[in-house]
Amino acid sequence: MKILGLDYGDRRIGVAISDAFGWTAQGLEVIERRKPENDLKRLGDIVKEHGVEAFVLGLPKNMNGTVGPRGELSMSFAEQLKQSFGLPVHLWDERLSTVSAERALLEADVSRKKRRQVIDKMAATIILQTYLDYQSRR
Repeated sequence: MKILGLDYGDRRIGVAISDAFGWTAQGLEVIERRKPENDLKRLGDIVKEHGVEAFVLGLPKNMNGTVGPRGELSMSFAEQLKQSFGLPVHLWDERLSTVSAERALLEADVSRKKRRQVIDKMAATIILQTYLDYQSRR
C-alpha cells in the first residue's frame, strides 16, 4: 500500500511517497502553490500515477501540543483531500520536521538556494518516515 506524505505550507507542498511495503519514504516533488484547484489536480495525478491509497498530512502543533491557526489550515486541507479523493487522511504531528530537514541539509553543506528548493520535500519525507516507523512498531 503506497502512502503519500505531505508537508502543507502557504507557498509550497512538499510531497513524499512510501514504497509498496510501507517501509521507507522517498521525497517526490515540491508543488508550488498557485491555485487550490491546481494543487488538488497535481495531487490527483500523483495518486493515479503511483496507486496511492492514503495520505499522511503534517499537522503543525505548538510546542505545548495545542493546535494553532496553521494547524487549523492543515486540518481544513485534510478535509479537502478526503472529499476530493475518498482516501484516508492521517494527520501526523510535524513539530520540528522542517527544523530536522534544515539541520540535515546544513550538515550536508547544501547551499542556501538549493536548500530552499528541497526543504519542503525533505520535511514531507521526514513526516512520512516517522509515521511509517510508528506504524511498524504497533
